[in-house]
Amino acid sequence: MTTATMYETILTEVKNEIFYITINRESKLNALNIQTLTDIKNAVLSIYPSTDIKGVILTGAGEKAFAAGADIAEFANFNVEEGTRMSAEGHAVLNAIENCPKPVIAAVNGFALGGGNELAMACHIRIAGEKAKFGQPEVNLGITPGYAGTQRLAQLIGKGRALELLMTADLIPAQRAYEMGLVNHVVPVDQVITKSEEILSKIKTKSPLAIASVIRCVNAHYEKKLDGNNVEINEFGNFFGSEDFKEGTVAFMEKRKADFKGK
Repeated sequence: MTTATMYETILTEVKNEIFYITINRESKLNALNIQTLTDIKNAVLSIYPSTDIKGVILTGAGEKAFAAGADIAEFANFNVEEGTRMSAEGHAVLNAIENCPKPVIAAVNGFALGGGNELAMACHIRIAGEKAKFGQPEVNLGITPGYAGTQRLAQLIGKGRALELLMTADLIPAQRAYEMGLVNHVVPVDQVITKSEEILSKIKTKSPLAIASVIRCVNAHYEKKLDGNNVEINEFGNFFGSEDFKEGTVAFMEKRKADFKGK
């Protein structure tokens, strides 16, 4: 079971149909070393088939950092082959989050820098504490973001703003991140989990099939090999053979709350 799984660098817990993942490297400002990324990927993939879990909250231990970037000491001496492999593996981890059929919320309690910001951007929704800061400072190290930061940042805030942040390495406060569209909500730091739970409490009442479909359809827009409109057409049509569609429409006509089973 997910609740019994032990990981080296993260803590996991299931409460009220929500899967909590906490990066547990507070002394390192929750920096993302290879083991941490592996643990996050395995934890997220473990709940893909679950019918009991309706959402995920990803956060960092303590109040200083969500994840303050990749662990520079780990890759400082990498060669070209090792650096390329590290980037590819990072992409795989974040793709697992982005394509998770359950909604994943990043509860950003502090710094989300470099790989930490990339991790937050891979989540479906981002909640920021008032003192959180965001940025992609990789050019200060003579490199670019390696975990799709150049791609997702432009998707979320637009090409011009993304290029400015990527090239200046500026850090932006939570409120500015909200104004740019990088985060969905800004709340006091002690409310980032509460706000995330509040959003998931609404989502949990909807059809799990429909929620997973929404994620697939939206992601398809950014997948060059797919036509997002065709994906939506097929997804929409398939619902007419589902129990959730029948329950949802009957409940609507009977003016009662639907009881979705995810079938």
